[in-house]
Amino acid sequence: MIHTYYIDVTQFEDKDLFQEKRSLLSPCRQQKIARIKPERDKCRSLGAGLALDHALQVYGLRERDMEYVFGEWGKPFFQAYPDIHFSLSHSGAYAVCSIGEVPVGNDIEQVREGRLKVAERFFTEQELEFLHAVQDEEEITQRMFRIWTMKESFLKVTGRGMTLSLKDFSVIVDARTDTARVEYGSGHAAYRMKEYDDIPGYRVAVCCHADSETAKYMEPMALW
Repeated sequence: MIHTYYIDVTQFEDKDLFQEKRSLLSPCRQQKIARIKPERDKCRSLGAGLALDHALQVYGLRERDMEYVFGEWGKPFFQAYPDIHFSLSHSGAYAVCSIGEVPVGNDIEQVREGRLKVAERFFTEQELEFLHAVQDEEEITQRMFRIWTMKESFLKVTGRGMTLSLKDFSVIVDARTDTARVEYGSGHAAYRMKEYDDIPGYRVAVCCHADSETAKYMEPMALW
């Protein structure tokens, strides 16, 4: 099962609550938060850590007890629990954590107007064709963020992050079923995409390898 949790990070603008919750996390996460300068980004990083802490309780674990190791391209893993995979993301007022027994990647983006130049720069021809298959500007913006979150979630599940060019692969949405696949290299990479729009004004995508029989997506859960 892949579980996804999201948390409203604006509550951590309360300094007392911020300090209280930060103390619950691992030294690694606390140090990461301390290195961040903008206060809003500190709150987002704290929220991501707390979402991960909650997610780990499914396994009877706590984030504060975890020791992290990092892959070749910087993707974090748990040293003592290599079979537990997770992905963190944050945007605007929310942080998201996805966790499971297979490699997973996620992304959350706040939907905002005026971002279409990003698509023109980073999307493939197939993705741009999907983007402009409709005329309504609001729908075009929604499609743009759908593709963007799915592309980011794919980058994360591969562990390569931005070392892989966004134009090296395409997210293809099947208009009949409204499901997506990834085309990468000479063949079609077998990855499952799951999209969520539970948070008004945001898009969330979660990606895992399609060959993983145990990879069933649970509906997202909101945390306090």
